[in-house]
Amino acid sequence: MRNSIKLLFLSLVFLSCESDADKNLDKQADWKSRKSDIVNFDNYIQGKTYLPVYSHIYHIHEHKTFDLTITISIRNVSMTDSVYILQADYYNTVGKNVRRYLKDPIFLKPLETVEIIIEDRDMEGGSGANFIFDWAMENDKNPPLFEAVMISPYEQQGLAFSTRGVRIFE
Repeated sequence: MRNSIKLLFLSLVFLSCESDADKNLDKQADWKSRKSDIVNFDNYIQGKTYLPVYSHIYHIHEHKTFDLTITISIRNVSMTDSVYILQADYYNTVGKNVRRYLKDPIFLKPLETVEIIIEDRDMEGGSGANFIFDWAMENDKNPPLFEAVMISPYEQQGLAFSTRGVRIFE
């Protein structure tokens, strides 16, 4: 009887978590509606950011892994100016471009954030995956912030860590 009550309680908790996740889908940015009207960014400050991500990490030995869900957070930290994301490309461990997320540049309003979610079943990236973001803005005061949070709530261990993008110059 006691085990049945525990099982019922855990089931209700699990189901309530799923419904909260479903509610958040409406809050995801509609990338198509963010298409920029600007086509020439020659007069803008332009930059490139490298963001390391991990679709899995190893534990115990090289044949045992934790698969990870990745949340990439693209943040406009300016309180007054929009930022434009020109490209968002996903590369795997050996440096091959496996996915391009943008067909056209998008904009983020001041203090706005958009996300890219890579499910734990998506193993294309590998343990050395990364993103390269090309971006533009009218001034160089507050460049965009790129972060990734990786989680794995499976087995009997929860695992979470984050990475932050670094600006690269090439």
